[in-house]
Amino acid sequence: MTTHPTTRADRRRATEARILACARELFAAKGFDRTTIRAVAASAGVDPALVMQYFGSKRELFTHAAQASPAPAPAADGEALLDHLLTGLGVKLGGLPDGARAMLRSMLTDPAAASHVREGLDEQIAGIGRALTAGAAGDEGHSHGQAPDPDPDADLRAALIVTTMVGATLGHQLLGLSALRDVPADRITALLRPALEALVRPAG
Repeated sequence: MTTHPTTRADRRRATEARILACARELFAAKGFDRTTIRAVAASAGVDPALVMQYFGSKRELFTHAAQASPAPAPAADGEALLDHLLTGLGVKLGGLPDGARAMLRSMLTDPAAASHVREGLDEQIAGIGRALTAGAAGDEGHSHGQAPDPDPDADLRAALIVTTMVGATLGHQLLGLSALRDVPADRITALLRPALEALVRPAG
């Protein structure tokens, strides 16, 4: 049975959620520049003034609509980290959330969106870099009973891992490249596994 908001606060939250859902869909489809407050309001069935009252500006609406939950911290063990990365990529290839799609579609034309994406990717790179360093420390410590020398390429390897996955996601989800578009996600992750494994656990 469908329940309806009963209090004023409940109705406000329901309206905000509806506006955000419509905004995500429009930003994902059209990007920041081509999405208007009027179009979001029409999609949500509210007055444009109400959208402005709740969110203040299109920029603030976009920021709220594009927010995504932070990714879980990657595991330090090499195999577990690899599984974590490929599982995350498989989820993205299965379909990006509207907020993430909106941000990626807008990042090349909107400086604020680009900054937001850059910050998020920098956080992912830093987290993976820490995991790579911790994994190397665990392997070396187990083998020799002492801490290894710091890995000078950990952050670079992490950046190459992240940008490889971003490229695959963009090609599959936003650009619809013919060689990627109709390929099952598990096939793509299986082919990428050796390449990412080489970055997670380089020889030598």
